[in-house]
Amino acid sequence: MDPVTYQYILQHPDLLKFLREYPIWYRYLSRDPNLMEKMEKEAKEFSGKTFTKRVEKLGEQAQMVSMLIQLAGALKD
Repeated sequence: MDPVTYQYILQHPDLLKFLREYPIWYRYLSRDPNLMEKMEKEAKEFSGKTFTKRVEKLGEQAQMVSMLIQLAGALKD
């Protein structure tokens, strides 16, 4: 693997974790370091850091708060 690519991965723990989960990316990056951008996109999807995943997570949290408020109101009565 290209030393510059390897140093970049070491500086980003999320990418390192993804790379250890999917070691095929070692081969891909060794052959073509320009695939780093593609690997970063897949790593974001893997770790749930895409915009859509964050919106889903926020919606789930809002739903949980709503349920807790309803439960507190029911217990109050």
